[in-house]
Amino acid sequence: MGKLYVIGIGPGGIEHMSIRAKEAIEESEIVVGYTRYIEFIKPLLDGKKVFSTGMMGEEERCKEALRLCKDSTVAVISTGDSGIYGMAGLILELRKDEEVEVIPGITASSAAGSIVGAPLMHDSCNISLSDLMTPYELIKKRVKLAAEGDFVISLYNPRSKGRSEYLKENLDSIREYRTGDTPVALVKNALRDGQEVTVSTLDTFDYEKADMLSIVIIGNSQSYIKDGYFVTPRGYKL
Repeated sequence: MGKLYVIGIGPGGIEHMSIRAKEAIEESEIVVGYTRYIEFIKPLLDGKKVFSTGMMGEEERCKEALRLCKDSTVAVISTGDSGIYGMAGLILELRKDEEVEVIPGITASSAAGSIVGAPLMHDSCNISLSDLMTPYELIKKRVKLAAEGDFVISLYNPRSKGRSEYLKENLDSIREYRTGDTPVALVKNALRDGQEVTVSTLDTFDYEKADMLSIVIIGNSQSYIKDGYFVTPRGYKL
C-alpha cells in the first residue's frame, strides 16, 4: 500500500519550504496539484509523474491523489499551509483507509506579517472573503465579531472582479470598532516574485490595489507603526 503526503509548500519558492515538505516531495513518485502551483516546485519534479488541474479542480485532484496513493507514494500540494484553505481538509473528508500525512507550510498571513513587521503578535484570526464556499452573510458576521473581539484580522481572497465591494464593506464594519489610524497592511505575492507591499491606515487604505493574490492585515486597537514596522504589542511591560 502506498502513502499520501498532503503538503503545504509555503508562499511558493523552494527556499521558503520546510525541509520535511521538500523531503516528502522527493520521496513521492507522483505529485498532484493546481497547475500554477506545480510550476513553483518544478525543480523538484524530475522523474516524477504529475497530475494537475486548473482552478476549481480541487475535488478532482483530491480524488485522484487518493486513488493513486493506493499503489504509490503521492504528494498533493497546496501553497501556504495545506490545513489553512488548502487540501488537507478535503483529503481527510474523502479518505477511506489510505495512509495520509499532513505536512505544514507557511500560510499567507505569516508570510505577509514577516514582511511588514510583527502584526500578528497577539490574538489573531484568518477570514476569507471568498463566498464560493461560505455564504457572504456568514463572512460578514465573522468579520464583525472578530473586530468586536479586538482580534488582528487577516483577510484572505480580499477582492475579485465579482466581489469588488466586499473588502470595502467589511473594512467599514471593522471601522465601528477601530480608530481611523489603525494600521493596515496590503501585501501582494508575499515572499515570491512580484511582491508588492503597502502599509497604510483604515482611513487611507486604497481598495483598488487589492486582488486575489493579496492579503490584508488589519491591526487591533493596540497595533501601531514604529520606524516603518507594523507592530502589535504582546503585552510585555517595557
